Amino acid sequence: MVDNTERQATTFEQRVHSVMSELKPAEQRVAQFFIDQKQAALLGSAAQIAELAGVSDATVVRTARALGFESLSTLRAALLSELTGSASPGNRLARTLAATHGDGGGALQHVIGIHESVLDVLRRPSIAEGFERAVDILAKAKRRHVFGIGPSGSMADYATLQFNRIGLPTNALSSPGIALADHLLNLGPDDAILMMAYAPLYREVEVVLEVAGRLSLPVVLISDNLGPFVADKVAEILPVPRGKADHLAMHGGTMVLLEAMIIALAGRSPEAAFDSLDRLSALRGSIDKAWAKRGTRKKKLQKTPN
Repeated sequence: MVDNTERQATTFEQRVHSVMSELKPAEQRVAQFFIDQKQAALLGSAAQIAELAGVSDATVVRTARALGFESLSTLRAALLSELTGSASPGNRLARTLAATHGDGGGALQHVIGIHESVLDVLRRPSIAEGFERAVDILAKAKRRHVFGIGPSGSMADYATLQFNRIGLPTNALSSPGIALADHLLNLGPDDAILMMAYAPLYREVEVVLEVAGRLSLPVVLISDNLGPFVADKVAEILPVPRGKADHLAMHGGTMVLLEAMIIALAGRSPEAAFDSLDRLSALRGSIDKAWAKRGTRKKKLQKTPN
């Protein structure tokens, strides 16, 4: 076991990796779970973590101690403290550049490796189950509202565009500050909110959640660190990593999830999706005659006989 004094300046992820080779295989699974599923580690009991990681309760507790913590509770406290920290963007970029060895090829391979690890997380059964529930919420809503600010705002605008294209009325909540208030006027009964947000809990997120609570609207949260702070205010949490801890945030995994949502939602109502895309093509044709020759539907969907 590594002495705690040696770890004071390290991140949680570095602490785990520093002793990973010393752990037994089952403990290594739990340690990796602590890194990849931070929300579950913070919110779940030892029994729940054990079930998700495929080990025993005792192994979860033993792993926490092997990592240098007195108990699972102290591990959670350290993890929560790190999640609420505020490493500067410059420091994050510096760490990322250091990992690329200073050349373009290194940068490419580094980013590919990060996204491959994120895709491994997205392939987990627990993510698939949460994703299915999230799609149910969004499909059943009268209207959808996609929240995101900063880089997430661009993704919110993209998801809104694509949802509308497949016939699902959707509004973007991507304006920061008081401009957000105008868009919140559109929220109404039977709507749902898809939220991309991260710690710390900033005011726009608080207000959106307050309005959603007053209107009893379900919220699907995509985040790698905000879940523990708002778990009682959202209907579903999809914990998607944003790259490597304390490095530059990367949103490839979130984009994969959003595009999977587009396909899944279109699959729930394919006729409506095709009708909407046909209307889009007709409107494009009224602007540019070349589009009039490019229909989206070559033939009606064939119904499978009973």
